[in-house]
Amino acid sequence: MTDIHPDQRVAVLVDAQNLYHSAQSLHSRNIDYSALLSKAIQDRQLTRAIAYVIRADAPEEESFFDALVDIGFETKIKDIKTFSDGTKKADWDVGMSLDAVTLANHVDTVVLCTGDGDFSRLCSHLRHEGVRVEVMAFESSTADELIDAADTFLDLGDRHETFLL
Repeated sequence: MTDIHPDQRVAVLVDAQNLYHSAQSLHSRNIDYSALLSKAIQDRQLTRAIAYVIRADAPEEESFFDALVDIGFETKIKDIKTFSDGTKKADWDVGMSLDAVTLANHVDTVVLCTGDGDFSRLCSHLRHEGVRVEVMAFESSTADELIDAADTFLDLGDRHETFLL
């Protein structure tokens, strides 16, 4: 697949819920989204940076959403759904995938920041379309099939001093 070069157009898609839960369960810390975006871009041309977030009516979340925008992310927000049995669910898998497929004709590289194995088929599709796919996540909580489907994988856990607050 294509090597990294300064003229490369990049889209960065961040599954914030996946990264948050991984960072909390593995390190009891939060993600440094500024460092994450900087490493994802790597001196290439940023086309779009989108953070997919869930609104759960926590007091600090609006300031978190604002901070993401200040860093350079477009935020896409989905409200958490509570079902009649009390279970809660919210994810952005379909939305992220649709955005990645839509952006494929406008970028050379898609950086997926997630460890969710559901995105492995998306990686295969994007690569088939000639798009380089990079994944950034915590290896210990990333599905093997996602790592295998990407062109490159960066383990955030190997550089926790850079990527965690």
